Amino acid sequence: MSDKKQKITRICGYDEDRILIRGKDLVDDLMGKLGFTEMMLFHLLGEKPSDLQTTIADAVLVTIMEHGLVPSAVVSRLTLLGAPESFQGAVAAGLLGVGDRYAGTASECAKILEEITKADGKDRTECARRFIRDYRSRKQPLPGFGHPIHRGGDPRVPRLIEIARSAGVKGDYIEAMYLLERCLEEELGKSLPVNISAAIAAVLAEAGLPARAFRGLVLTARCAGLAGHLLEETENPVGDELWKGAESAVRYEKDGK
Repeated sequence: MSDKKQKITRICGYDEDRILIRGKDLVDDLMGKLGFTEMMLFHLLGEKPSDLQTTIADAVLVTIMEHGLVPSAVVSRLTLLGAPESFQGAVAAGLLGVGDRYAGTASECAKILEEITKADGKDRTECARRFIRDYRSRKQPLPGFGHPIHRGGDPRVPRLIEIARSAGVKGDYIEAMYLLERCLEEELGKSLPVNISAAIAAVLAEAGLPARAFRGLVLTARCAGLAGHLLEETENPVGDELWKGAESAVRYEKDGK
């Protein structure tokens, strides 16, 4: 007989009559009593979220759900064009495109903001500069800054920050975010404004949510957005035009000449 300790999960278990999630009965304790955002946070954290956490997470889910024909939406529509029977495959294809360039940098940015908030006084400025110089030395973009479309400033950022402040956050992570923005401008000699990923990192951190959960929240929001794109694609398809547009935009050259 093996003496290896049996692995466990504390998320969910079930039998013939019940489904238990984090120790609560799904039917009696959760259905009709928690909203979707509350339930998601409860599922992630293992305890009922505070009103502050729910308000901010809900705002983030709305903020990042949709942004037009971005790469994730385009690939979802094209996948449905090629495999119209696979709605879930098309959603999955789009979610695979959420990463370090588009929509998925909040977790990495949160780690930077956390280190800055741990520093004291003037040390925060030096800490911010160290991160900037490190990323620049590796020729990598600082996560959470700049945007290919909203070059003058991401219009979602001030509103999300306003919501967070109105909800009663302390503000340390938000201030660290703006400090990083100022230091980046000094280092570059030009403005590279905060984008929504940095703002999401700041407000979720203010709410006490763990950075490792941030991408899960972003993916959940984008999943809802992609479902909307795919429903529209079944009713008013544009996938064929997207394919033809790619063909016309990229020219083939024989033997690289």
